[in-house]
Amino acid sequence: MSSRRLKTGYFVLEALNSFATVYYLYYVYFFMQTVFGFGNKANLLLAALNGAVYAVMAWQGGKFAQRFGYFTALKVGFSIMIAALAVGSQLHTASGHILVLSVTVVGVCFTWPSLEALVSEGEEPARLPHMVGVYNVVWAATAAAGYFTGGAILEKLGPKSLFYVPMAISLSELALTQWLECQARRGAPAIKAHSPPPNLDTQPRPAARTKMFLRLAWLANPFAYIAINTFVAVMPGIARRLELSTMAAGFCCSFWCFTRLGAFIALWRWPAWHYRFRWLLIAYFAMVGSFAATLMAHNLVMLVVAQLIFGSAVGLIYYSSLFYSMDLSDTKGEHGGIHEAAIGLGNFAGPAVGAASLHFLPQYTNSGALAVSGLLLLGLGGLLVIWRTAR
Repeated sequence: MSSRRLKTGYFVLEALNSFATVYYLYYVYFFMQTVFGFGNKANLLLAALNGAVYAVMAWQGGKFAQRFGYFTALKVGFSIMIAALAVGSQLHTASGHILVLSVTVVGVCFTWPSLEALVSEGEEPARLPHMVGVYNVVWAATAAAGYFTGGAILEKLGPKSLFYVPMAISLSELALTQWLECQARRGAPAIKAHSPPPNLDTQPRPAARTKMFLRLAWLANPFAYIAINTFVAVMPGIARRLELSTMAAGFCCSFWCFTRLGAFIALWRWPAWHYRFRWLLIAYFAMVGSFAATLMAHNLVMLVVAQLIFGSAVGLIYYSSLFYSMDLSDTKGEHGGIHEAAIGLGNFAGPAVGAASLHFLPQYTNSGALAVSGLLLLGLGGLLVIWRTAR
């Protein structure tokens, strides 16, 4: 099998993994609300735990993949996910499901750094932006599909589907990984240099400047996930406030996923944003404002409009982090792990701050949204400090 066909197989793995993880990790909060009565504060604490586990284990997952091989890491990750979800399908206690979530997240941490590295490994510098673009479009498209349809799946198939659907997908991923590893071992020819797709920016840049942008992106991306994971954790509360069913919430609260996908497609085909600070700064400002508007929306129109801006902003921030991580790295598995660990830090910090504000200021309905928005503004200050110091 040619190297290009192997890469197609990696993209299939990525698509399956994105759908499965989004369905479970985004709708577990609805499950906990419905079955165990979790409110916003409890779900935010659960999301913070999720983020803390991810921050620690994603870094380790990337280092594991770099040392023992990407296929080995994938098989370990999928096996852990399958085992945890199988146990979860039989449990009936909140504490048990919290443990299942944590173990499932550990499994996920072995998959994403490996997939990012497999897609990027062996690519010529001129070709790498194209491959990162395809990677982003694939996972964003299936994530949007998972979020959009997840509410309907959960409502129609019942609570057990939260475990059986991603477990079945993970089993197919494990089988596909084994097959791809066998094909790769048969000696796929080395990837040949390709002419870069039209309009790709291939000009060399000063090393100090490129490293500065990597630091900027690694700072901005966790703050983007502060906003994302906070929004996802309180989505059941937003749905209840707007009187939306689980199915309707999936439809109405997934607009940002589709605009993020649109942003990925645009950024993939238009490389002029590479190493341009103003685009990152504009995106960050837009993210802060749209995040606050999303959480405090009192009608569907405001919720949808805010999501359109929010998705575009976090799309550019995420794309920056992954692109600069892969563009500057020879140890792509380890750098992919750092990229994912930074996401975990954001996944922890946002919900933790939101839960704390709801605990200490319960009399203010929007205290969580305002507290997390203030945290996001601290990130803006950090970006400006890095930029000015480097200049």
